[in-house]
Amino acid sequence: MNEFQKQPATSHYAHYPEGEFPVYLAYGFRPIFLVLAPYIVLSIILWAFLYSGMISLPIENILNWHIYEMVFGIGSAMMIAFFLTGLPELFPGVVPIVGRKLLYIVVLWVLGRFSFWFIDYVGVFIVAFLNISLILYITLLAAIPVFKDKNKKHVSLAYSMLSIVAVQIAFFLSLEKVIDIDPYRILLLSIGLFLVLILLALRRVSMESINEMLEYEKIDEVFFARAFRYNLAIFSILLYSFVEFFYPGNSVLGYIALACFASILGTLNDFVLKDNNILLKPFVLYIISALVMTAIGYLFMSGNYIFSLNSLNHFRHFLTTGSFGMVFYIVMIIVSTIHTGRPIFTNKYLNIGLFLIILATFIRAFIPFYESYIIEAYIVSSILWAIPFIIYMKIFFPYLLSPRADGIKG
Repeated sequence: MNEFQKQPATSHYAHYPEGEFPVYLAYGFRPIFLVLAPYIVLSIILWAFLYSGMISLPIENILNWHIYEMVFGIGSAMMIAFFLTGLPELFPGVVPIVGRKLLYIVVLWVLGRFSFWFIDYVGVFIVAFLNISLILYITLLAAIPVFKDKNKKHVSLAYSMLSIVAVQIAFFLSLEKVIDIDPYRILLLSIGLFLVLILLALRRVSMESINEMLEYEKIDEVFFARAFRYNLAIFSILLYSFVEFFYPGNSVLGYIALACFASILGTLNDFVLKDNNILLKPFVLYIISALVMTAIGYLFMSGNYIFSLNSLNHFRHFLTTGSFGMVFYIVMIIVSTIHTGRPIFTNKYLNIGLFLIILATFIRAFIPFYESYIIEAYIVSSILWAIPFIIYMKIFFPYLLSPRADGIKG
């Protein structure tokens, strides 16, 4: 293995800014995860009790709020953490953003979250400015080194980010009636675009974490997530998302969703190494389970069209509650472990957390089969979905608030 593979989370060191910084502002993922985990718990519990009518908030359209915060709110934080942490490693010479600059980014994200809670009072323009300016800034940070790179190896990440900026702008324009498109349709499109970014990020994160594990266990092989498999899955997801956007309800979506199912399952072939079986390694199972959950989502969505089940938006929760939730959880664990100078690990509590996300997903997605208990199902699934992130806080907050175990800055 080359030096990057041996020490995948230390290549930022040569360009780390001079000076001393608080530990919680020493690298991009630290403050983001410190505020994101509690926000995930807060927002999903609030949604359950808002939907049940037990509490009220000054939000006229709670469904748009829920989807926006789950997709753009939480998703944008994961984007920020991924790029602020990954750019100095993907592109040697990129200086990590730390200290006060990092604090400003976190504050802007927090302002964006609570501004959307009160969008009916502060107005669409202010909310749009806070949220779009942050994502646009992160996109530019990512795009500059990507397009300067002669090999253009990571250009897909930049295009994916730009598409998310564009669809977010379209969402706010639709809220202001500047464009005559239902904001809900734009939010559904954004789910597909975020899934594309998730697959691109998961491909890179899986190679980093699994090769770290292989070296730690002295397995003399290299794991490689092949681009063509992921490109086929991404093409299928984009095709489904745009056909649904322009031709909602079209029966051909059932067959495109089936193609999504098959192409996503195809990525699992990469986990079969030449001389070693890693399929049952605990952390490999985590990553595989997230891919399988995404495939299951499109399988059920396909069945909805083919068998006219009228449960599409319930089955879509395999992608949101399931895929998004599992990937957020897994990536937060991987980054909080490797980038604090520790070897990848799992334990029974982390395993329980992943199981609870899966259980919450099935409870939420199968609501059409027990609609008389819909309120109870919403509350139970939301609480179950929140618990893993409480587990994360218990285990990993001490890591985020202490220096790297290997003594390296960051």
